Amino acid sequence: MTKHIYIIITLLFSSYTIAEEKIKGYVFDENNEPMPGANVHWEKTTKGTTTNTDGYFELDQETTNQLVISHIGYTTYTIAVRPSDEPLRITLKSEVELDEVVVSERRIGTISSRTSILQTQKITYDELSRAACCNLAESFETNPSVDVSYADAATGARQIKLLGLSGTYVQMLTENYPNFRGAASLYGLDYVPGAWMENIQISKGTSSVKNGYEAMAGQINVEYKKPVTADIFSANLFASDAGRYEANSDAFWHINNNLSTGLFVHYSKDGMQHDGNDDGFLDMPLKEQVNLMNRWQHRINNYVAQYGVRYLHENRTGGQDTKHHNVTDPYRIKLHTNRMEGFTKQAYIIDPEKVESVALILSGSYHDQQATYDHTPYNIYQNNIYASLMYEKEFTPMHSLSTGLSLNYDGFDENLTQNREKQVYNRSEVVPGAYVQYTCNLNDKLIILAGIRADHSSIYDFFVTPRVHLKYNPFDWFHIRASAGKGFRTANVLAENNFLLSSSRSIVIANNLDQEEAWNTGINFSFYIPVAGKDLIINTEWYYTDFSKQVVVDMDSNPHEVSFYNLDGKSYSNSFQIEATYPFPFLRGFTLTGAYRYTDAQTDYRNAEGVVKRLKKPLVSNYKGLLTASYQTPLKKWQFDLTGQFNGGGRMPVPDTKNPMWDTDFSSYQVWNAQITKFFRRWSVYAGAENMFNFTQDHPVIDAVNPRGDNFDGSMVWGPVHGRKIYAGLRFNIGRD
Repeated sequence: MTKHIYIIITLLFSSYTIAEEKIKGYVFDENNEPMPGANVHWEKTTKGTTTNTDGYFELDQETTNQLVISHIGYTTYTIAVRPSDEPLRITLKSEVELDEVVVSERRIGTISSRTSILQTQKITYDELSRAACCNLAESFETNPSVDVSYADAATGARQIKLLGLSGTYVQMLTENYPNFRGAASLYGLDYVPGAWMENIQISKGTSSVKNGYEAMAGQINVEYKKPVTADIFSANLFASDAGRYEANSDAFWHINNNLSTGLFVHYSKDGMQHDGNDDGFLDMPLKEQVNLMNRWQHRINNYVAQYGVRYLHENRTGGQDTKHHNVTDPYRIKLHTNRMEGFTKQAYIIDPEKVESVALILSGSYHDQQATYDHTPYNIYQNNIYASLMYEKEFTPMHSLSTGLSLNYDGFDENLTQNREKQVYNRSEVVPGAYVQYTCNLNDKLIILAGIRADHSSIYDFFVTPRVHLKYNPFDWFHIRASAGKGFRTANVLAENNFLLSSSRSIVIANNLDQEEAWNTGINFSFYIPVAGKDLIINTEWYYTDFSKQVVVDMDSNPHEVSFYNLDGKSYSNSFQIEATYPFPFLRGFTLTGAYRYTDAQTDYRNAEGVVKRLKKPLVSNYKGLLTASYQTPLKKWQFDLTGQFNGGGRMPVPDTKNPMWDTDFSSYQVWNAQITKFFRRWSVYAGAENMFNFTQDHPVIDAVNPRGDNFDGSMVWGPVHGRKIYAGLRFNIGRD
């Protein structure tokens, strides 16, 4: 069977029932993590299969009822089974006794899929636990592909960068439906607690047309823990010397064989004022967040349904430090946010033999953000409704088809008051669409995925999105992937850039902004080279993104202004990356990863006189190197993790020629993080340090002594704005044995 039914059912729903002649189930390790690549076969036969990236398998029933499950480094398990509508849940033990010496094979933290036609990486909970992963923004410290940086030095807003492009060009998904768009794009990375996540899936370049038309640089999907497979109870407590305290817990109940539910709770607070560089401004904003989610899963025979609701409340305050400095009328930035979400996902397996199914996704959100940037009020309220109806069928092992309809609605109530003049930016956009996608699979040697979708925007009229992916495996140890496709997006200028209000720059927004449009092409070579019994995995890639239409964010033409206008010329990004990972056989449990990425992103900027000049994008490092080392002792008693980030220099926005307040470029720098974890049966304790050598950007706030003057600017951030952090935490879980 091809992999495409799993995209809808396994990835979206993580479990489903099939016909009675099938045996199906999940294989987990002792920490309840799915085990991809486990061998499953009937005893004394050659009939078997392997588990997918979610640990899932299905197998035709045989005359024998003895099922054998094995995996390298784990004890082989044999179980007597009978046909059932309920999936098996099998846990393998990671200890193998050899001549009275017990060894343990550690799990893979980041899984680069060998089978997916798209270039994808899956960051597992094990990988997330290697660092102080308090939320989604802090989940990529050990990943060479994704950068997360502060957008400014006052609000704490953080943005993703992928392929040299900002996070607005990366489609963000939760549970495979679009999320954190528009009003939530700036602070959405802080809205996903790390302890809630089951895994994160990253794909670069153009994605499948099934999830829409917006992915230009790539796609990031967050999977939350599932009621069917998650531990009965887990908790995570965290504290740092910077005054951050956090508590997470989740609990799951199997109410009956068909119904299960889970409750997630999160509370965090950053309540300590810090001003390490003594510039009078807080290094990090004060924050307090409450986050709640309840989800349900229901299944009867071939029908599977999920439901979920979520509520978030957050207050954050940035600006001048009033604890260590005597300020009578402090410059303060205050943001009050309330967000509600709801979703349902429904699927029905029409014909398991033909891998035929229909699925429906519905989601909605309401986002309320009320902010004041000193004496400048900015308020935004957004309603979003999303619907997707999908049908898939495998006609033969060679030919598969997927088709569907979608609808997206965004309604904005947005206003900004500058110089006592209220500017209203209310708007709405409705985009219905349809897609068709065809897959040709030639014996898993050559796979071609071609899709096209047509959408109609109530603002921009009709547009068509073609995309194609190719995967060729000339040898088992050498895979080639290539992709090309188009992407579109509507720019929400203030919603996505209101952090720029933390400066004295005036904001100029041109009329009749275009719908952004770009082509993305890419090629990837993956090598799986056997060395001393282990695979040395090498990935090399190149991606090129070329904009035909773009809303330019211009901070260069005037140092006292930021302008938004339509591209007049060329804008592109080149990204080349090489990455190597090797689990050393002579030191069992030790894994080393090294990576290097070069980025060349340039845009044509037009000044007030109409002169166009091509410049590299500001505040973007020219290169990044990453080195991660991890060692887990036998029996998984201790784990030691070290991560080094080597960030290249780059260009600053053009300063004022008469009164330059900052340099024209910034230099390269390094950031090192380390963590030690001690494991026990049901719990673990960890301690670590972020930014161990205390590197911080000099003067991230321009003219900090005069925040209401003409030169004040908090958006000139290219490096860390806070120094060394020491932290410690505790994780506890009650497994579903």
